[in-house]
Amino acid sequence: MCLAACASRPDAHVLDPVAATGGARQVTVYVATTREPATGSGTIFTDGRSRGLHYARYVISIPPNHRPGSIEWPKSAPDPSRDFVTASAAPLSEAEFIQQTTAAAARSRGPRRGAGVFVHGYNYTFQESLFRLAQMDADADVGGAAVLFAWPSQGSFTSYVADKESVTYSRDGLAHVIEALAAERGTAGVTLFGHSMGGWLTVEAIRQLRLEGRDRTIARLDDVILAAPDIDVDVFRQQLSVVGRLSPPITLLVSKDDKALTASRFLSGDRGRVGALDIEDPQVQEAVRSENLRVVDISQLQSENGTNHDRYAALAAIYPQLQSQLESRPGNAAQQAGVFILDAAAATLQTPFRAAGAILGQR
Repeated sequence: MCLAACASRPDAHVLDPVAATGGARQVTVYVATTREPATGSGTIFTDGRSRGLHYARYVISIPPNHRPGSIEWPKSAPDPSRDFVTASAAPLSEAEFIQQTTAAAARSRGPRRGAGVFVHGYNYTFQESLFRLAQMDADADVGGAAVLFAWPSQGSFTSYVADKESVTYSRDGLAHVIEALAAERGTAGVTLFGHSMGGWLTVEAIRQLRLEGRDRTIARLDDVILAAPDIDVDVFRQQLSVVGRLSPPITLLVSKDDKALTASRFLSGDRGRVGALDIEDPQVQEAVRSENLRVVDISQLQSENGTNHDRYAALAAIYPQLQSQLESRPGNAAQQAGVFILDAAAATLQTPFRAAGAILGQR
């Protein structure tokens, strides 16, 4: 983690628009954020906390040489023939944000006809979360409207506590965005994808909607996916007791060798983290059945930064195949809970032990 912290990171200059080039693919990302805008800018956001939500639209150019799972960051002057670059950026009002995301979902030719909301994790700058969603959207190519919910992470390994406060600060904002997107009948539904500390924020927003009686909003969630969720196991059980069972089940992408979650466990007084569950543990298997969850061990995926906390980024390229596989299984496995291991080489989900297989089909 210290080595990763010392690596150079892209600054806000990557948000400066650069003319696209032939052969590059363009991905549109819509942003809702509780970050404070930089002085005089409606499209560059700081790590400060805004008193209200801000919205924007970005077009990110993906270079022809793009490797799935990676972000080709500019190492010098941005070159759209080899780098991810910002092709255009514009601030939006809330009304424009809703209208444009609804229109993008309606004209989608991919399997997703709704909005997909990415909630980034701890230690992310705004530009890192923006380009990460662009990478996942380009690799998955499932259509719909790609929406980033950006909360004011400090973008620093030493700011874990500050980030924890900032996700709590942003809970109302995310609940508002989910409700606004779900209320639009032109949008087929909403998929939520929360990474790391953003997983906690995602579940907290759903919990808040449930407590407020917004059951119709929750019913319009097409899927809830938590990648390496940095959530205390006991806290997660309490959250689920309020949220209730979702259909399809909440999906957890886990790796027991996640080094970032090992550090989080240490900082949290040796409290287990949901994203580091051991799927071979019989107690975990029983919890999956009783809580109606889908748990996928993604340990076979490569980690780019060495922490094993970013494996989810490589999943996007094979996600459509995995979803199709679930939907084609007898008994509509896409609606069923269970324990799986991702076979990365074959791009398939396996149920490796009898105990896990017994869980499949149980609700």
